[in-house]
Amino acid sequence: MKKAYIFDMDGTLADSMTSVWGVLPIQFLEERKLAYPDDILKRIIALGVPGMIRYYKEHFDIKETPEEMLDWFIQKGLGLYQTSIPAKPYAKEALTRLKEQGVSLNVLTGSPHSFLDPWAKRVGLKNLFDNLWSVDDFPLHKANPKLYLHVSKLLGVAPADCVMVDDSVPPLVAAKEAGWQTVGIYDVVNAHAEAEMRASSDRYIYSFEEL
Repeated sequence: MKKAYIFDMDGTLADSMTSVWGVLPIQFLEERKLAYPDDILKRIIALGVPGMIRYYKEHFDIKETPEEMLDWFIQKGLGLYQTSIPAKPYAKEALTRLKEQGVSLNVLTGSPHSFLDPWAKRVGLKNLFDNLWSVDDFPLHKANPKLYLHVSKLLGVAPADCVMVDDSVPPLVAAKEAGWQTVGIYDVVNAHAEAEMRASSDRYIYSFEEL
């Protein structure tokens, strides 16, 4: 039976949460002197960049167009993905072991391809993956179980033989609802949600060394 692993990028494969997604969404609002709830990151974490921009336009008085907002995030983050954001420790070793076992390896991230593609190439992971997917490729965000059913069909793999590896709760919950297996992985930005992650994961790990 064919098996597929699908990995989130930010906070899972890429050590980017403290430098990018734990910072930029709040920086954007603070630069515009907009008040925001304490749990703003939890609210937007699974939406991807397009979904986050829609959420911001719906909930805050923002003058920029969605296109201008997207340009802001890309300008702020692109250089980091191209030059400095590392892969998580032991990620390449774990992926290589799985690849040697004949497992299909894939990425499904809320970040745009302009971040995903150069990062995966720079850190030497790109050739290990069968697919590099951004939510930009789908009309669904990562908190929607339908996305995972769609991805399993694209892979030609039964939902029960798909494994989602992610560092945040909403994608794990959605993947679980779609019948996938789930692995929660620790990231310092989402450490406060460890109990929730354990509840929505078949397995919880602190490092790729355990995968």
